[in-house]
Amino acid sequence: MEREIINDLIKWKESENRKPLIIHGARQVGKTYIVKQFGKEYYDNLIYVNFETNQELSSQISDSIDAKYVINKLELFYGEKIIPGKTLIFFDEIQANERALTSLKYFCEDTPEYHIIAAGSLLGIAINRENYSFPVGKVQMINMYPLSFKEFLIAIGRESLIEEIQKHFENDERMDKDIHELCLKLYRTYLVVGGMPEVVQTYLTEAKTIAAIDVQAEILSSYERDMTKYASHSLSNKIISAFDSIPVQLAKDNPKFQYKVISKGGTSGIFGDAILWLKNSGIVNKVYKAVAELPLEMYKDLTSFKLYMSDVGLFVNKARYPLYQIDLSEQPTMIAMGPLTEHYVANELRINGYETYYWESDGKAELDFIIQKDTNILPIEVKTSTHTKSRSLDIYMKTYNPKYAIRISEKNFGFENNIKSVPLYAVFCI
Repeated sequence: MEREIINDLIKWKESENRKPLIIHGARQVGKTYIVKQFGKEYYDNLIYVNFETNQELSSQISDSIDAKYVINKLELFYGEKIIPGKTLIFFDEIQANERALTSLKYFCEDTPEYHIIAAGSLLGIAINRENYSFPVGKVQMINMYPLSFKEFLIAIGRESLIEEIQKHFENDERMDKDIHELCLKLYRTYLVVGGMPEVVQTYLTEAKTIAAIDVQAEILSSYERDMTKYASHSLSNKIISAFDSIPVQLAKDNPKFQYKVISKGGTSGIFGDAILWLKNSGIVNKVYKAVAELPLEMYKDLTSFKLYMSDVGLFVNKARYPLYQIDLSEQPTMIAMGPLTEHYVANELRINGYETYYWESDGKAELDFIIQKDTNILPIEVKTSTHTKSRSLDIYMKTYNPKYAIRISEKNFGFENNIKSVPLYAVFCI
């Protein structure tokens, strides 16, 4: 399955200032698969160490974290010579071995000629524990996410549509009606299937969206198993309760996350660590409210945020959406498409590298997202259908006079009244 992160891995391999690379991402987004594929295609040999399953080697590496000692142990264990630039060393589930994580510092300082990648499903949890000595400044880190809609198009053999979509996005030219409808149909399929690689593969194999349900349910179950395995009993119960509340939180008129929705009398003091666990594990995407001032990160409100799940297909499964209604050519009004559409947009923007925020004006108006692009703040309004009137966007534009605004909906491409119309299937172009 073709993933765009391969390009980042190639740049890392060819960099003169290469450091050990850590790939962070939620469980089952494809980290192990993609690094193994990269190792097989771009190196002569691959040394793969899974610290969760290979306890014997894990204990030997724990004896000493000197880089040359580790290299020697790996060569003896696997019976292969590790050649700088020719061999890729892959430490998987590295959060299971604290000393191995610290050893990356010495690989950077003492043996920078060796190529080493580390990954871990719960690495974000591990490095926030007090007993971990994280090699700050000695590693490069990148995030890996579920397949974007663009990658989904490639996976299902519709790669030719990508260039067509990008061309119309850049020129604000209307797409041919039939192609536009086809892209919307594929977008709705993506909402149901999502971007978890195993789910996409199951959909490709069985050629029907209903096949995604069981695989998604198992992934959600694996998340809950992690919550109970890697957190204390008290904290794990809070994590599960906070996670279960996400569909309810987003269905409210005010989608701001409210602790009292989780439990009567709930506060940040009670559930704050649970939210942090979900964020650090990569399971959720946290979007803060912010004042429209540069830089946005300095003007975010730490007490006001929305939580989105990291994969739109998993959200569909968890919220028990009726799949046949999502897949209709005309969206029904009886189901809550707003939270689902926002999920999709939030994740696509994050995959594109944006930190996302939302804007609110004294409870009178709310804008789904604002992003910082170079020295500009771009307001983004998300609509689920072709009905695009928006009082909130009007208020924002009159207040801040942005360079332009983006309206995401089912409408075709266009640019009018300083608003760039972007169809839902073209968010990856932003």
